[in-house]
Amino acid sequence: MTGEPELLEQADDEAQKAIYDRLRAYNVDRFGPSGYKALQIVLRDDAGAVTGGLVGETARGWLFIKLLFVPEEARGQGLAQRLLTMAETEAQRRGCTGAQIDTMNPQALTLYQKAGYEIAGRVPDMTGGISLTWLIKRLSAPTEP
Repeated sequence: MTGEPELLEQADDEAQKAIYDRLRAYNVDRFGPSGYKALQIVLRDDAGAVTGGLVGETARGWLFIKLLFVPEEARGQGLAQRLLTMAETEAQRRGCTGAQIDTMNPQALTLYQKAGYEIAGRVPDMTGGISLTWLIKRLSAPTEP
């Protein structure tokens, strides 16, 4: 190790990749392979352009939902619930027993709770009076066809 820590003013993709790769190698060495696999479900408009959807990953027996977005004009049609259900079903197929998501949106928080997610943690009083809430849900074992 040489020199002092350096604060970067802008994101450096190469530095981020180096840090990620070293942390991943450390975790695999300490805890074994995670079974990481990306998961994406997209919503498209009539022209085929992606307008929303769900982005996540499965690892260590859990589904981690990173992004879930339904465009304004498509809200109120049950699409968010369908995206969650599709992701959870695929996660169960992959052997996952739990799911995690976070939100700052009060309407999304209500939706996730109605879908069976329970609050696991919260960062209150962020700028603008919002809170960041983490939610988890235990998934049942997949049923045999």
